Amino acid sequence: MNILCRLQGLLNSSSAMDFLAPLALRLYLAPVFWVAGTNKWSDMENIIAWFGNPDWGLGLPFPALMAYLATFTEMLGAIALSIGLGVRWVSIPLMITMLVAIFTVHWQHGWQAVADKMSPWANENIDEVIDRLDRAKSILQEHGNYDWLTETGNFVISNNGIEWGATYFVMLLALFFLGAGRYFSLDYWIAKQFCGTK
Repeated sequence: MNILCRLQGLLNSSSAMDFLAPLALRLYLAPVFWVAGTNKWSDMENIIAWFGNPDWGLGLPFPALMAYLATFTEMLGAIALSIGLGVRWVSIPLMITMLVAIFTVHWQHGWQAVADKMSPWANENIDEVIDRLDRAKSILQEHGNYDWLTETGNFVISNNGIEWGATYFVMLLALFFLGAGRYFSLDYWIAKQFCGTK
């Protein structure tokens, strides 16, 4: 039992480096949201149309407002995450954005972001998806330079499920409770300077 206590004490001493976890989460999420926001910004007219159209889009109310809110939330959120400013506050609208994306865009496609027959959450279309992927590979092997096309990665079929949105939500939820972390965030230095925290 004594050795287990010593091992636990050794693990507990790692808390001196606990600032690395929120820093890693922030630095992972910042480019994700920056790319999402800037992609929307560069094609705002089509994004508004997609947000509003009930036939081939999302059918959201106030599509222009929603599109601009999503875009600026993602872009400003990326900046805030990068520098560690208002991380708990910015996590809230980013989590809401992820929930909207999960329930309006991805929910009907199930869990998987990329179709994989081995996943325990593969949807009912997985056999058809794998058949189409195999056929596409066969066509490319016969009529294209398949080795060149796949030398930096394999072909996959996007399933567009909730996996990535849910993952980003969980990461944001962790940041909401953890905060920006010590040393490498403006939140830490502002709190230290003005609120007397250590």
